[in-house]
Amino acid sequence: MTFSKSPTFSLCVYCGSRIGEDPAFEQAAMAVGRWIGEQGAELIYGGGKRGLMGIVAQAAQDCGAKVVGVIPESMVVKEWARHECDELIVVQTMHERKNIMAERASMFLALPGGIGTFEEFFECWTWRQLGYHNKPIGLLNTQGYFDALIALIQKSMNCDFMTQELLNLIQLGSDVHLLLNDLKAELKNATHSSESVK
Repeated sequence: MTFSKSPTFSLCVYCGSRIGEDPAFEQAAMAVGRWIGEQGAELIYGGGKRGLMGIVAQAAQDCGAKVVGVIPESMVVKEWARHECDELIVVQTMHERKNIMAERASMFLALPGGIGTFEEFFECWTWRQLGYHNKPIGLLNTQGYFDALIALIQKSMNCDFMTQELLNLIQLGSDVHLLLNDLKAELKNATHSSESVK
């Protein structure tokens, strides 16, 4: 597919390669994909065709978004890749995959998923804390999926291993549109701030 104009921004989505047991997870993934298309934005994701990953990609593409998948060759061999992506980047390692996704994204969003989703979310958050990027990060807490994780983060803060300033680097929410619009507003404010410094 050819696109008449460049995407307004790129949203990197981390999410499960399974659908999960609650239909709300699938509905949230579809809503995220549709929002990306409605915004004239671009989806950056892990390139898979299964689970919430595939649902986000299909919904985004159906609504006119450019979909960029980044996937290791080993997963392509296992036939996990979504070849319908507008751009499918095949890499050798997970490190390459995550670096490309981070570099091409304007902001990040984590949906329900498993250990891969957790790892990607925490690495992205850590990179922001260390100053490797200053891009908005969101955690979509559909049906309270991340409640226990949020409680663990709060426990870490209570035990003085984390600070409120670190927590402030991410945005938490359960409403797809509210959270995504807040991330977009943060991105816009950051862009204006950087332009005013020049």
